[in-house]
Amino acid sequence: MAAGAVPEEVLLNSDLIQELKEVARDAALLHGVLMRTKESPNSSEVVSYAPFTLFPTPLPRPLFQQAVQLQILFNRLVDKISQDLSFLEEALASTIKVDDFTAQLFNIHRTVQQEGHSQSTVLGLIRSDYMLDLGPDGKTTLKQIEFNTIAASFGGLSSRTPDVHRHILKVAGLLEHQKRVMDNNPAAEFASALAKAWELYGSGRAVVMFLVEDVQRNIFDHRCVENELWKRNVPVIRKTFDDVFKTGLLDQEKKLFVLVPCAVLCGSFLCCVFLQNWEVRLMMERSQAVKCPNIQTHLAGVKKVQQVLAQPGVLEKFFPNEPEAVAQIRATFAGLYALDVGEQGDRTVAMALANPEKFVLKPQREGGGNNIYGEDICRVLQGLKGNSERAAYILMDKIHPQPVENYLLCCNSAVKLTTCVSELGIFGTYIRQGTKMVWNQCAGHLLRTKSAEHDDGGIAAGVAVLDNPCLV
Repeated sequence: MAAGAVPEEVLLNSDLIQELKEVARDAALLHGVLMRTKESPNSSEVVSYAPFTLFPTPLPRPLFQQAVQLQILFNRLVDKISQDLSFLEEALASTIKVDDFTAQLFNIHRTVQQEGHSQSTVLGLIRSDYMLDLGPDGKTTLKQIEFNTIAASFGGLSSRTPDVHRHILKVAGLLEHQKRVMDNNPAAEFASALAKAWELYGSGRAVVMFLVEDVQRNIFDHRCVENELWKRNVPVIRKTFDDVFKTGLLDQEKKLFVLVPCAVLCGSFLCCVFLQNWEVRLMMERSQAVKCPNIQTHLAGVKKVQQVLAQPGVLEKFFPNEPEAVAQIRATFAGLYALDVGEQGDRTVAMALANPEKFVLKPQREGGGNNIYGEDICRVLQGLKGNSERAAYILMDKIHPQPVENYLLCCNSAVKLTTCVSELGIFGTYIRQGTKMVWNQCAGHLLRTKSAEHDDGGIAAGVAVLDNPCLV
């Protein structure tokens, strides 16, 4: 049994587990850990609890603290990358030739760069994701999965789950475990950064606009942040891409109007695949609104950039005369390999085909459910052969986390003892005005847990569930 894990006599006590499942579900509803149903994704008439673990997952305190302390550096790194236009162009040169999504983003970047940016204030709400890698020597180390500059969700609901797990542990009589579940409020931290950006925009008539998808099952996660903004007297509106396409316009000063003027844009552009959505994104990028993320920050989060950062000497470019910062960041990197056409890419392909179980094949996307594993890696790479389209992917060493036994509570699913693995996300917020960083903070954490039988997929994809660290 892993240190700090729930004792076997509790895990295997069927009567107690049955009682705790009912307690847990009601506690989640009571504390607002909610999602809309699949049947009615745009209605709050009927809702259910968001999926979560029955017990919090043990996590070594030193590794958790390492991840928290790193976030300030990763905030700086992402912002530095977004400002280095020559680096972005060089890093993404092969990718934009074969990956249409990244190419569309880059075209917007080029257009706005040629015209000149209308807004010097930059807001970042990001998340760096890690797993704990159990090495052959039995030592556990922190390894970064990715950093997300746009798909940094579940800050709202993860603000509500600590109280749920503390209550479950109290009912179970696990009072020592209860003390190890920390306070966590990314919703308030996100709202504070958004409110500061709104203030810096300098117009009392302006609002924060959440740009949302047509299907909004996860609306309560957003509402947590929205309500924190309203507490700070910052007005909020919610609009879809289609709303902005039909009613959005720029005035002569490049202020963005969507019924009312917008100061800060905060949303997810993962689904902008239609022509009108690219037009909307370009319009917003041209505007005076503070974008979250702006187009350069969005590009900084693509997988190819992550792979290039792992090459020798690259981090030093962004942290000159800061060897300790470079060492701290580099220590979290797993092996990352390019698939560009050429000798280096050929070696990467041969390595992956020889031992596909050792790697993960990643496209240029954030969010769960996109990665490729095992024999599927061989199928994809053999299909591409020497084709330049393989540059749309990168290859990464597969991480081997320590499994833990737990129960996963998902609406309308059987609850059984399951072997699970977890992924730790650390939220960060930063604001830059011109060349000066005026805000740089760690903004809380997110732990997601899934059955070890699943290779990929997040909470929104229906695979992972919300969790909390129980520090040991």
